[in-house]
Amino acid sequence: MKFLVKSLLLLLGSWGLSLRAGVPGDEVVVVYNSRMPLSKGVAEYYAQKRQVPKGQIFSFSLPSSEEISRAEFRDSLQKPLAKALAGKRLWHLAARSIPAMNGRPARVESVVDESKVRYLVLCYGVPLKILEDTHHLDDATEPQLRPEMRRNEACVDSELALLPSLEQKLPLSGPLRNPVYGLTNAAQVSPTNGVLMVSRLDGPTPEIARGLVDKAMEAEGDGLWGRAYFDLRNTTDPAYKQGDDWIRGAGEICRHLGFETIVDQNPQTFPEGFPMSQIAIYMGWYSERADGPFAQPQVEFMPGAFAYHLHSFSAVTLRLADYGWVAPFLAKGVTCTLGCVYEPYLGLTPDMTVFAARFVFSAFSFGEAAYASQPVLSWQTTVVGDPLYRPFEESLQTVEQHLQQRKPQWLPWYYLRLTNINLANGKPIAEAVAYLEQLDWTRRSAVLAEKLADLYAAQGKPSSAVHTYAEALKLDPSPEQRVRLRLTLGEKLVALQQEAEAYDNYQGLITECPSYPDRTMVYRKLLELAQKLNKSADAKRYEALLNGGR
Repeated sequence: MKFLVKSLLLLLGSWGLSLRAGVPGDEVVVVYNSRMPLSKGVAEYYAQKRQVPKGQIFSFSLPSSEEISRAEFRDSLQKPLAKALAGKRLWHLAARSIPAMNGRPARVESVVDESKVRYLVLCYGVPLKILEDTHHLDDATEPQLRPEMRRNEACVDSELALLPSLEQKLPLSGPLRNPVYGLTNAAQVSPTNGVLMVSRLDGPTPEIARGLVDKAMEAEGDGLWGRAYFDLRNTTDPAYKQGDDWIRGAGEICRHLGFETIVDQNPQTFPEGFPMSQIAIYMGWYSERADGPFAQPQVEFMPGAFAYHLHSFSAVTLRLADYGWVAPFLAKGVTCTLGCVYEPYLGLTPDMTVFAARFVFSAFSFGEAAYASQPVLSWQTTVVGDPLYRPFEESLQTVEQHLQQRKPQWLPWYYLRLTNINLANGKPIAEAVAYLEQLDWTRRSAVLAEKLADLYAAQGKPSSAVHTYAEALKLDPSPEQRVRLRLTLGEKLVALQQEAEAYDNYQGLITECPSYPDRTMVYRKLLELAQKLNKSADAKRYEALLNGGR
Protein backbone atom coordinates (compact mmCIF):
# COMPACT_ATOMS: atom_id res chain seq x y z
CA MET A 1 0.00 0.00 0.00
CA LYS A 2 2.90 2.38 0.64
CA PHE A 3 3.97 1.86 -2.96
CA LEU A 4 0.48 2.84 -4.12
CA VAL A 5 0.51 6.16 -2.30
CA LYS A 6 4.14 6.89 -3.15
CA SER A 7 3.59 6.31 -6.85
CA LEU A 8 0.57 8.58 -6.84
CA LEU A 9 2.42 11.35 -5.05
CA LEU A 10 5.28 11.14 -7.53
CA LEU A 11 2.80 11.27 -10.39
CA LEU A 12 1.12 14.36 -8.96
CA GLY A 13 4.14 16.10 -7.49
CA SER A 14 3.57 19.16 -9.65
CA TRP A 15 -0.22 19.15 -9.41
CA GLY A 16 -2.36 19.76 -6.40
CA LEU A 17 -4.35 22.32 -4.54
CA SER A 18 -3.57 25.84 -3.46
CA LEU A 19 -3.34 26.40 0.26
CA ARG A 20 -2.94 30.17 0.02
CA ALA A 21 -4.30 33.05 -2.01
CA GLY A 22 -3.14 32.70 -5.61
CA VAL A 23 -2.32 35.87 -7.53
CA PRO A 24 -1.66 38.99 -5.41
CA GLY A 25 -4.26 41.72 -5.35
CA ASP A 26 -1.82 44.30 -6.65
CA GLU A 27 -2.41 42.86 -10.13
CA VAL A 28 -6.10 43.74 -9.91
CA VAL A 29 -8.13 46.81 -10.83
CA VAL A 30 -11.61 47.04 -9.28
CA VAL A 31 -14.45 49.04 -10.85
CA TYR A 32 -17.82 49.89 -9.36
CA ASN A 33 -20.86 51.99 -10.25
CA SER A 34 -20.83 55.27 -8.30
CA ARG A 35 -24.61 55.57 -8.68
CA MET A 36 -25.13 52.43 -6.58
CA PRO A 37 -23.93 52.26 -2.95
CA LEU A 38 -24.32 48.48 -3.05
CA SER A 39 -21.83 48.34 -5.92
CA LYS A 40 -19.29 50.27 -3.86
CA GLY A 41 -19.85 47.89 -0.94
CA VAL A 42 -18.98 44.86 -3.07
CA ALA A 43 -15.89 46.62 -4.41
CA GLU A 44 -14.63 47.55 -0.97
CA TYR A 45 -15.29 44.05 0.36
CA TYR A 46 -13.35 42.41 -2.46
CA ALA A 47 -10.48 44.90 -2.23
CA GLN A 48 -10.15 44.24 1.48
CA LYS A 49 -10.25 40.45 1.05
CA ARG A 50 -7.70 40.39 -1.76
CA GLN A 51 -5.63 43.36 -0.56
CA VAL A 52 -6.11 45.44 -3.70
CA PRO A 53 -4.30 48.82 -3.37
CA LYS A 54 -6.67 51.77 -2.87
CA GLY A 55 -5.26 53.50 -5.93
CA GLN A 56 -6.54 50.64 -8.08
CA ILE A 57 -10.21 51.02 -7.17
CA PHE A 58 -12.17 53.19 -9.61
CA SER A 59 -15.76 54.36 -9.74
CA PHE A 60 -17.70 55.52 -12.78
CA SER A 61 -21.21 56.93 -13.11
CA LEU A 62 -23.09 54.22 -15.01
CA PRO A 63 -26.69 53.14 -15.61
CA SER A 64 -28.19 51.03 -12.84
CA SER A 65 -29.68 48.60 -15.37
CA GLU A 66 -27.82 45.63 -16.84
CA GLU A 67 -27.81 47.28 -20.28
CA ILE A 68 -25.75 50.22 -21.48
CA SER A 69 -25.72 51.95 -24.86
CA ARG A 70 -22.61 51.77 -26.99
CA ALA A 71 -22.08 55.53 -26.69
CA GLU A 72 -22.43 55.54 -22.89
CA PHE A 73 -20.18 52.50 -22.58
CA ARG A 74 -17.51 54.27 -24.62
CA ASP A 75 -17.78 57.66 -22.94
CA SER A 76 -18.56 56.65 -19.34
CA LEU A 77 -16.55 53.45 -18.89
CA GLN A 78 -14.23 52.35 -21.68
CA LYS A 79 -12.33 55.57 -22.39
CA PRO A 80 -12.31 56.90 -18.79
CA LEU A 81 -10.97 53.58 -17.53
CA ALA A 82 -8.20 53.49 -20.15
CA LYS A 83 -7.28 57.07 -19.22
CA ALA A 84 -7.25 56.19 -15.50
CA LEU A 85 -4.98 53.18 -16.02
CA ALA A 86 -2.49 55.26 -17.97
CA GLY A 87 -2.80 58.22 -15.61
CA LYS A 88 -2.12 56.06 -12.54
CA ARG A 89 0.78 54.46 -14.41
CA LEU A 90 -0.75 51.05 -14.05
CA TRP A 91 0.24 50.43 -17.62
CA HIS A 92 2.30 52.16 -20.26
CA LEU A 93 1.47 52.75 -23.91
CA ALA A 94 4.11 52.72 -26.63
CA ALA A 95 4.12 53.07 -30.42
CA ARG A 96 4.69 49.93 -32.47
CA SER A 97 5.39 49.84 -36.20
CA ILE A 98 3.41 47.27 -38.18
CA PRO A 99 4.81 46.45 -41.64
CA ALA A 100 2.56 46.24 -44.68
CA MET A 101 1.01 42.79 -45.15
CA ASN A 102 -2.07 41.11 -46.61
CA GLY A 103 -2.88 44.15 -48.70
CA ARG A 104 -2.82 46.51 -45.72
CA PRO A 105 -0.44 49.48 -45.63
CA ALA A 106 2.27 49.89 -43.00
CA ARG A 107 1.03 51.64 -39.86
CA VAL A 108 1.92 52.65 -36.33
CA GLU A 109 -0.15 51.29 -33.45
CA SER A 110 -0.33 52.18 -29.78
CA VAL A 111 0.11 49.12 -27.58
CA VAL A 112 0.58 48.33 -23.89
CA ASP A 113 4.26 47.46 -23.51
CA GLU A 114 4.35 47.43 -19.69
CA SER A 115 1.58 46.68 -17.20
CA LYS A 116 1.42 46.38 -13.42
CA VAL A 117 -2.10 44.92 -13.62
CA ARG A 118 -3.57 41.91 -15.40
CA TYR A 119 -7.10 41.63 -13.98
CA LEU A 120 -10.17 43.86 -13.96
CA VAL A 121 -12.98 43.04 -11.53
CA LEU A 122 -16.39 44.59 -12.29
CA CYS A 123 -18.63 44.74 -9.24
CA TYR A 124 -22.37 44.26 -8.78
CA GLY A 125 -24.10 47.23 -10.44
CA VAL A 126 -21.75 47.61 -13.41
CA PRO A 127 -23.80 46.98 -16.59
CA LEU A 128 -23.51 43.57 -18.19
CA LYS A 129 -24.54 44.11 -21.83
CA ILE A 130 -23.77 46.69 -24.55
CA LEU A 131 -26.82 47.35 -26.69
CA GLU A 132 -26.68 47.26 -30.47
CA ASP A 133 -25.76 50.59 -32.08
CA THR A 134 -27.43 50.78 -35.50
CA HIS A 135 -25.20 53.70 -36.49
CA HIS A 136 -22.16 51.43 -36.60
CA LEU A 137 -23.52 48.31 -38.28
CA ASP A 138 -21.45 48.86 -41.43
CA ASP A 139 -18.08 49.49 -39.81
CA ALA A 140 -16.79 45.91 -40.08
CA THR A 141 -13.57 45.90 -42.08
CA GLU A 142 -13.34 42.14 -42.54
CA PRO A 143 -14.96 41.22 -45.89
CA GLN A 144 -15.27 37.56 -44.87
CA LEU A 145 -17.46 38.41 -41.86
CA ARG A 146 -20.70 36.47 -42.25
CA PRO A 147 -23.96 38.46 -42.23
CA GLU A 148 -25.09 37.03 -38.88
CA MET A 149 -21.82 38.25 -37.34
CA ARG A 150 -22.30 41.85 -38.47
CA ARG A 151 -23.64 42.86 -35.06
CA ASN A 152 -22.11 45.09 -32.44
CA GLU A 153 -24.02 44.21 -29.29
CA ALA A 154 -21.61 42.61 -26.85
CA CYS A 155 -20.83 41.66 -23.28
CA VAL A 156 -19.22 44.50 -21.32
CA ASP A 157 -16.60 42.08 -19.93
CA SER A 158 -15.58 40.80 -23.34
CA GLU A 159 -15.36 44.28 -24.83
CA LEU A 160 -13.23 45.59 -21.96
CA ALA A 161 -10.89 42.60 -22.29
CA LEU A 162 -9.47 44.33 -25.40
CA LEU A 163 -8.96 47.64 -23.61
CA PRO A 164 -5.16 47.40 -24.17
CA SER A 165 -5.91 47.76 -27.91
CA LEU A 166 -8.34 50.67 -27.59
CA GLU A 167 -6.12 53.07 -29.53
CA GLN A 168 -6.01 50.67 -32.47
CA LYS A 169 -9.60 51.50 -33.45
CA LEU A 170 -10.70 47.88 -33.69
CA PRO A 171 -13.97 47.19 -35.54
CA LEU A 172 -17.09 47.11 -33.42
CA SER A 173 -19.05 44.60 -35.47
CA GLY A 174 -18.44 40.90 -35.02
CA PRO A 175 -16.05 38.94 -32.81
CA LEU A 176 -12.31 39.53 -32.76
CA ARG A 177 -9.63 36.87 -32.44
CA ASN A 178 -8.43 36.32 -28.89
CA PRO A 179 -4.61 36.60 -29.01
CA VAL A 180 -4.17 34.46 -25.87
CA TYR A 181 -6.54 31.61 -26.79
CA GLY A 182 -4.89 28.28 -26.01
CA LEU A 183 -1.78 29.72 -24.37
CA THR A 184 -0.05 27.33 -21.97
CA ASN A 185 2.01 29.96 -20.13
CA ALA A 186 -0.26 31.74 -17.65
CA ALA A 187 2.01 34.78 -17.41
CA GLN A 188 1.40 35.52 -21.08
CA VAL A 189 -2.30 36.18 -20.46
CA SER A 190 -1.59 39.85 -19.99
CA PRO A 191 -2.26 43.37 -21.34
CA THR A 192 1.19 43.26 -22.93
CA ASN A 193 -0.23 40.49 -25.13
CA GLY A 194 -3.38 42.48 -25.77
CA VAL A 195 -5.76 41.06 -23.15
CA LEU A 196 -6.97 42.40 -19.79
CA MET A 197 -8.67 39.58 -17.88
CA VAL A 198 -12.10 40.93 -16.98
CA SER A 199 -14.47 39.17 -14.61
CA ARG A 200 -17.30 40.28 -12.39
CA LEU A 201 -18.52 39.79 -8.85
CA ASP A 202 -22.20 39.78 -9.63
CA GLY A 203 -25.43 37.90 -9.22
CA PRO A 204 -29.03 38.26 -8.10
CA THR A 205 -27.99 40.08 -4.90
CA PRO A 206 -24.90 41.94 -3.63
CA GLU A 207 -24.63 39.33 -0.86
CA ILE A 208 -24.22 36.62 -3.49
CA ALA A 209 -21.64 38.77 -5.30
CA ARG A 210 -19.59 39.24 -2.14
CA GLY A 211 -19.82 35.55 -1.35
CA LEU A 212 -17.97 34.63 -4.53
CA VAL A 213 -14.64 35.73 -3.08
CA ASP A 214 -15.39 34.07 0.28
CA LYS A 215 -16.06 30.68 -1.35
CA ALA A 216 -13.02 31.06 -3.60
CA MET A 217 -10.70 31.75 -0.70
CA GLU A 218 -12.21 28.88 1.31
CA ALA A 219 -11.49 26.42 -1.50
CA GLU A 220 -7.99 27.83 -1.96
CA GLY A 221 -7.37 27.09 1.70
CA ASP A 222 -8.98 23.66 1.95
CA GLY A 223 -9.10 22.39 -1.62
CA LEU A 224 -11.82 21.95 -4.23
CA TRP A 225 -13.33 18.57 -3.39
CA GLY A 226 -16.33 16.73 -4.74
CA ARG A 227 -17.60 15.08 -7.90
CA ALA A 228 -17.46 16.15 -11.55
CA TYR A 229 -20.54 15.89 -13.79
CA PHE A 230 -20.58 16.17 -17.58
CA ASP A 231 -23.82 16.24 -19.54
CA LEU A 232 -23.38 15.45 -23.24
CA ARG A 233 -25.96 15.53 -26.00
CA ASN A 234 -24.28 12.50 -27.63
CA THR A 235 -24.73 13.99 -31.07
CA THR A 236 -22.92 13.27 -34.33
CA ASP A 237 -24.45 16.30 -36.06
CA PRO A 238 -21.47 18.28 -37.42
CA ALA A 239 -23.20 21.52 -36.46
CA TYR A 240 -23.23 20.57 -32.78
CA LYS A 241 -20.58 17.88 -32.27
CA GLN A 242 -17.98 20.45 -31.24
CA GLY A 243 -19.89 21.23 -28.05
CA ASP A 244 -19.94 17.56 -27.09
CA ASP A 245 -16.24 17.20 -27.91
CA TRP A 246 -15.28 20.12 -25.68
CA ILE A 247 -17.28 18.84 -22.72
CA ARG A 248 -16.18 15.23 -23.22
CA GLY A 249 -12.55 16.35 -23.31
CA ALA A 250 -13.01 18.25 -20.06
CA GLY A 251 -14.51 15.14 -18.50
CA GLU A 252 -11.51 13.03 -19.48
CA ILE A 253 -9.14 15.56 -17.93
CA CYS A 254 -11.05 15.55 -14.66
CA ARG A 255 -11.24 11.76 -14.61
CA HIS A 256 -7.48 11.37 -15.09
CA LEU A 257 -6.88 13.93 -12.35
CA GLY A 258 -8.84 11.90 -9.85
CA PHE A 259 -12.31 13.41 -9.70
CA GLU A 260 -15.17 10.99 -9.27
CA THR A 261 -16.50 11.67 -12.76
CA ILE A 262 -20.02 11.06 -14.07
CA VAL A 263 -20.69 11.46 -17.80
CA ASP A 264 -24.28 11.44 -19.08
CA GLN A 265 -24.58 10.31 -22.71
CA ASN A 266 -28.32 10.89 -23.09
CA PRO A 267 -29.48 13.69 -25.43
CA GLN A 268 -31.60 15.19 -22.63
CA THR A 269 -30.17 17.02 -19.66
CA PHE A 270 -29.86 15.25 -16.31
CA PRO A 271 -33.40 14.33 -15.12
CA GLU A 272 -34.77 16.00 -12.02
CA GLY A 273 -34.54 12.79 -10.02
CA PHE A 274 -30.86 12.27 -10.77
CA PRO A 275 -29.00 12.27 -7.42
CA MET A 276 -26.38 14.93 -8.18
CA SER A 277 -24.41 15.07 -4.96
CA GLN A 278 -21.35 17.05 -3.84
CA ILE A 279 -20.79 18.97 -7.08
CA ALA A 280 -17.28 20.34 -7.57
CA ILE A 281 -17.46 20.70 -11.37
CA TYR A 282 -20.41 20.66 -13.74
CA MET A 283 -20.42 21.17 -17.52
CA GLY A 284 -23.37 20.45 -19.76
CA TRP A 285 -25.81 21.55 -22.44
CA TYR A 286 -28.45 22.31 -23.93
CA SER A 287 -31.50 23.72 -22.17
CA GLU A 288 -32.89 27.25 -22.04
CA ARG A 289 -33.26 27.44 -18.26
CA ALA A 290 -31.80 25.63 -15.28
CA ASP A 291 -33.68 22.34 -15.08
CA GLY A 292 -33.38 18.85 -13.68
CA PRO A 293 -31.40 18.73 -10.41
CA PHE A 294 -30.53 22.42 -10.79
CA ALA A 295 -34.18 23.43 -10.54
CA GLN A 296 -34.52 21.89 -7.08
CA PRO A 297 -34.66 24.17 -4.00
CA GLN A 298 -31.25 22.95 -2.81
CA VAL A 299 -28.27 22.02 -4.98
CA GLU A 300 -25.18 20.43 -3.46
CA PHE A 301 -22.48 22.74 -4.80
CA MET A 302 -19.23 22.33 -2.89
CA PRO A 303 -17.18 25.34 -1.73
CA GLY A 304 -15.28 26.55 -4.79
CA ALA A 305 -17.54 24.79 -7.32
CA PHE A 306 -17.34 25.66 -11.01
CA ALA A 307 -20.46 25.19 -13.15
CA TYR A 308 -21.10 25.90 -16.82
CA HIS A 309 -24.08 25.24 -19.05
CA LEU A 310 -23.61 25.94 -22.73
CA HIS A 311 -26.59 27.92 -23.97
CA SER A 312 -26.82 30.97 -26.21
CA PHE A 313 -28.51 33.11 -23.54
CA SER A 314 -27.35 31.47 -20.32
CA ALA A 315 -26.38 34.87 -18.87
CA VAL A 316 -28.93 37.16 -20.50
CA THR A 317 -29.53 38.48 -16.98
CA LEU A 318 -27.74 37.99 -13.67
CA ARG A 319 -30.48 39.59 -11.60
CA LEU A 320 -33.22 36.95 -11.78
CA ALA A 321 -32.38 33.90 -9.69
CA ASP A 322 -34.75 31.66 -11.67
CA TYR A 323 -33.87 32.75 -15.22
CA GLY A 324 -31.27 31.26 -17.55
CA TRP A 325 -28.38 29.34 -16.03
CA VAL A 326 -25.74 31.69 -14.66
CA ALA A 327 -28.01 33.50 -12.19
CA PRO A 328 -29.52 30.26 -10.80
CA PHE A 329 -26.03 28.78 -10.47
CA LEU A 330 -24.92 31.81 -8.46
CA ALA A 331 -28.06 31.84 -6.33
CA LYS A 332 -27.55 28.18 -5.39
CA GLY A 333 -23.91 28.37 -4.42
CA VAL A 334 -21.59 28.22 -7.43
CA THR A 335 -18.26 30.00 -6.93
CA CYS A 336 -17.39 30.70 -10.57
CA THR A 337 -19.05 30.32 -13.95
CA LEU A 338 -19.20 31.53 -17.56
CA GLY A 339 -22.16 32.42 -19.73
CA CYS A 340 -23.42 34.21 -22.83
CA VAL A 341 -25.40 37.45 -22.85
CA TYR A 342 -26.44 37.36 -26.53
CA GLU A 343 -26.29 34.73 -29.30
CA PRO A 344 -22.60 33.76 -29.66
CA TYR A 345 -22.78 30.76 -32.06
CA LEU A 346 -21.31 27.51 -30.84
CA GLY A 347 -17.79 27.78 -32.24
CA LEU A 348 -17.31 31.15 -30.53
CA THR A 349 -18.17 29.96 -27.02
CA PRO A 350 -15.45 28.96 -24.54
CA ASP A 351 -13.54 25.77 -25.29
CA MET A 352 -14.20 23.69 -22.18
CA THR A 353 -11.39 21.22 -22.86
CA VAL A 354 -8.90 24.09 -22.83
CA PHE A 355 -10.55 25.53 -19.72
CA ALA A 356 -10.27 22.26 -17.78
CA ALA A 357 -6.71 21.69 -18.95
CA ARG A 358 -5.63 25.14 -17.80
CA PHE A 359 -7.71 25.43 -14.62
CA VAL A 360 -7.48 21.90 -13.22
CA PHE A 361 -4.27 20.49 -14.70
CA SER A 362 -2.05 23.54 -15.23
CA ALA A 363 -3.26 25.38 -12.10
CA PHE A 364 -4.12 28.60 -13.88
CA SER A 365 -6.20 31.09 -11.94
CA PHE A 366 -9.87 31.16 -12.87
CA GLY A 367 -9.32 34.37 -14.82
CA GLU A 368 -6.35 32.96 -16.72
CA ALA A 369 -8.20 29.76 -17.59
CA ALA A 370 -11.33 31.66 -18.64
CA TYR A 371 -9.43 33.86 -21.10
CA ALA A 372 -7.12 31.14 -22.40
CA SER A 373 -10.26 29.14 -23.33
CA GLN A 374 -12.11 31.80 -25.36
CA PRO A 375 -11.50 31.74 -29.14
CA VAL A 376 -12.76 35.31 -29.54
CA LEU A 377 -13.27 38.53 -27.60
CA SER A 378 -15.36 41.66 -28.15
CA TRP A 379 -18.23 39.18 -28.18
CA GLN A 380 -20.77 37.61 -25.80
CA THR A 381 -19.09 35.76 -22.89
CA THR A 382 -19.26 36.98 -19.31
CA VAL A 383 -16.83 35.64 -16.72
CA VAL A 384 -18.36 35.57 -13.23
CA GLY A 385 -16.29 34.93 -10.12
CA ASP A 386 -13.06 35.94 -8.45
CA PRO A 387 -10.44 35.89 -11.25
CA LEU A 388 -7.66 35.25 -8.72
CA TYR A 389 -9.26 31.97 -7.60
CA ARG A 390 -6.64 29.22 -7.97
CA PRO A 391 -7.51 25.97 -6.16
CA PHE A 392 -5.05 23.57 -7.85
CA GLU A 393 -1.63 25.04 -7.20
CA GLU A 394 0.10 23.07 -4.43
CA SER A 395 1.36 19.49 -4.53
CA LEU A 396 -0.69 16.71 -3.03
CA GLN A 397 1.99 16.10 -0.42
CA THR A 398 1.39 19.63 0.88
CA VAL A 399 -2.35 19.15 0.65
CA GLU A 400 -2.31 16.03 2.79
CA GLN A 401 -0.18 17.71 5.44
CA HIS A 402 -2.55 20.66 5.58
CA LEU A 403 -5.64 18.48 5.86
CA GLN A 404 -4.12 16.27 8.53
CA GLN A 405 -3.35 19.35 10.63
CA ARG A 406 -6.36 21.59 10.02
CA LYS A 407 -9.22 20.01 8.06
CA PRO A 408 -9.24 16.23 8.49
CA GLN A 409 -12.90 16.09 7.42
CA TRP A 410 -11.72 16.59 3.80
CA LEU A 411 -9.24 13.70 3.92
CA PRO A 412 -11.71 11.12 2.49
CA TRP A 413 -11.91 13.19 -0.70
CA TYR A 414 -8.13 13.29 -0.85
CA TYR A 415 -7.93 9.49 -0.55
CA LEU A 416 -10.70 9.12 -3.13
CA ARG A 417 -8.75 11.24 -5.58
CA LEU A 418 -5.60 9.20 -5.05
CA THR A 419 -7.56 6.01 -5.69
CA ASN A 420 -9.15 7.37 -8.85
CA ILE A 421 -5.83 8.57 -10.28
CA ASN A 422 -4.41 5.10 -9.83
CA LEU A 423 -7.40 3.52 -11.56
CA ALA A 424 -7.26 6.05 -14.42
CA ASN A 425 -3.63 5.14 -14.95
CA GLY A 426 -4.28 1.43 -15.26
CA LYS A 427 -3.72 0.11 -11.74
CA PRO A 428 -5.75 -3.07 -11.01
CA ILE A 429 -9.06 -2.69 -9.22
CA ALA A 430 -7.88 -5.25 -6.68
CA GLU A 431 -5.06 -2.93 -5.64
CA ALA A 432 -7.48 -0.04 -5.15
CA VAL A 433 -9.82 -2.27 -3.14
CA ALA A 434 -6.98 -3.40 -0.88
CA TYR A 435 -5.93 0.21 -0.34
CA LEU A 436 -9.42 1.32 0.66
CA GLU A 437 -9.99 -1.72 2.87
CA GLN A 438 -6.96 -0.88 5.01
CA LEU A 439 -7.84 2.82 5.42
CA ASP A 440 -9.47 3.66 8.74
CA TRP A 441 -11.32 6.49 6.98
CA THR A 442 -13.21 4.00 4.80
CA ARG A 443 -15.04 2.80 7.90
CA ARG A 444 -15.90 6.39 8.85
CA SER A 445 -16.69 8.05 5.53
CA ALA A 446 -19.71 7.57 3.28
CA VAL A 447 -17.61 8.89 0.38
CA LEU A 448 -14.99 6.15 0.65
CA ALA A 449 -17.44 3.42 1.63
CA GLU A 450 -19.49 4.11 -1.50
CA LYS A 451 -16.36 3.98 -3.65
CA LEU A 452 -15.35 0.66 -2.11
CA ALA A 453 -18.84 -0.71 -2.77
CA ASP A 454 -18.63 0.43 -6.40
CA LEU A 455 -15.31 -1.38 -6.77
CA TYR A 456 -16.72 -4.56 -5.20
CA ALA A 457 -19.53 -4.42 -7.76
CA ALA A 458 -17.00 -3.95 -10.58
CA GLN A 459 -15.12 -7.01 -9.31
CA GLY A 460 -18.27 -9.13 -9.50
CA LYS A 461 -18.75 -9.32 -5.71
CA PRO A 462 -22.41 -8.32 -5.34
CA SER A 463 -22.83 -9.44 -1.74
CA SER A 464 -19.80 -7.44 -0.61
CA ALA A 465 -21.10 -4.45 -2.58
CA VAL A 466 -24.56 -4.66 -0.97
CA HIS A 467 -23.09 -4.88 2.51
CA THR A 468 -20.81 -1.88 1.92
CA TYR A 469 -23.55 0.30 0.36
CA ALA A 470 -25.64 -0.42 3.44
CA GLU A 471 -22.72 0.57 5.67
CA ALA A 472 -22.27 3.80 3.72
CA LEU A 473 -25.88 4.73 4.53
CA LYS A 474 -24.96 4.70 8.23
CA LEU A 475 -22.07 7.16 7.75
CA ASP A 476 -23.96 10.44 7.36
CA PRO A 477 -24.02 10.79 3.56
CA SER A 478 -25.20 14.06 2.05
CA PRO A 479 -28.93 14.15 1.12
CA GLU A 480 -28.30 13.53 -2.58
CA GLN A 481 -25.68 10.89 -1.88
CA ARG A 482 -28.21 9.15 0.36
CA VAL A 483 -30.66 9.04 -2.55
CA ARG A 484 -28.02 7.56 -4.83
CA LEU A 485 -27.03 4.96 -2.24
CA ARG A 486 -30.67 3.93 -1.75
CA LEU A 487 -31.30 3.66 -5.49
CA THR A 488 -28.12 1.69 -6.11
CA LEU A 489 -28.68 -0.60 -3.14
CA GLY A 490 -32.23 -1.31 -4.27
CA GLU A 491 -31.06 -2.41 -7.71
CA LYS A 492 -28.35 -4.64 -6.25
CA LEU A 493 -30.76 -6.27 -3.78
CA VAL A 494 -33.30 -7.01 -6.51
CA ALA A 495 -30.53 -8.55 -8.63
CA LEU A 496 -29.67 -10.80 -5.69
CA GLN A 497 -33.38 -11.71 -5.38
CA GLN A 498 -33.50 -10.20 -1.91
CA GLU A 499 -36.93 -8.68 -2.48
CA ALA A 500 -37.81 -8.12 1.18
CA GLU A 501 -34.60 -6.19 1.81
CA ALA A 502 -35.10 -4.21 -1.42
CA TYR A 503 -38.65 -3.36 -0.35
CA ASP A 504 -37.46 -2.06 3.02
CA ASN A 505 -34.72 -0.10 1.28
CA TYR A 506 -37.11 1.72 -1.09
CA GLN A 507 -39.45 2.47 1.80
CA GLY A 508 -36.45 3.95 3.55
CA LEU A 509 -35.86 6.21 0.56
CA ILE A 510 -39.42 7.57 0.66
CA THR A 511 -39.22 8.08 4.44
CA GLU A 512 -35.80 9.72 4.49
CA CYS A 513 -36.24 11.83 1.33
CA PRO A 514 -39.93 12.86 1.22
CA SER A 515 -39.23 15.60 -1.32
CA TYR A 516 -37.44 13.32 -3.78
CA PRO A 517 -38.79 14.52 -7.16
CA ASP A 518 -39.09 11.10 -8.84
CA ARG A 519 -41.24 9.40 -6.19
CA THR A 520 -43.39 7.92 -8.96
CA MET A 521 -40.49 5.72 -10.05
CA VAL A 522 -39.97 4.57 -6.45
CA TYR A 523 -43.70 3.83 -6.03
CA ARG A 524 -43.58 1.62 -9.13
CA LYS A 525 -40.71 -0.35 -7.65
CA LEU A 526 -42.51 -0.67 -4.34
CA LEU A 527 -45.71 -1.77 -6.06
CA GLU A 528 -43.89 -4.49 -7.98
CA LEU A 529 -42.09 -5.71 -4.86
CA ALA A 530 -45.25 -5.59 -2.74
CA GLN A 531 -47.02 -7.79 -5.28
CA LYS A 532 -44.14 -10.29 -5.28
CA LEU A 533 -44.10 -10.36 -1.48
CA ASN A 534 -47.90 -10.77 -1.26
CA LYS A 535 -48.28 -7.49 0.60
CA SER A 536 -51.73 -6.83 -0.84
CA ALA A 537 -52.59 -3.85 1.37
CA ASP A 538 -49.32 -2.13 0.53
CA ALA A 539 -49.75 -2.95 -3.15
CA LYS A 540 -53.16 -1.27 -3.15
CA ARG A 541 -51.72 1.79 -1.40
CA TYR A 542 -48.92 2.21 -3.92
CA GLU A 543 -51.28 1.59 -6.81
CA ALA A 544 -53.48 4.38 -5.47
CA LEU A 545 -50.51 6.70 -5.14
CA LEU A 546 -49.55 6.00 -8.74
CA ASN A 547 -53.13 6.79 -9.81
CA GLY A 548 -53.01 10.15 -8.07
CA GLY A 549 -54.52 9.15 -4.74
CA ARG A 550 -53.04 9.45 -1.27
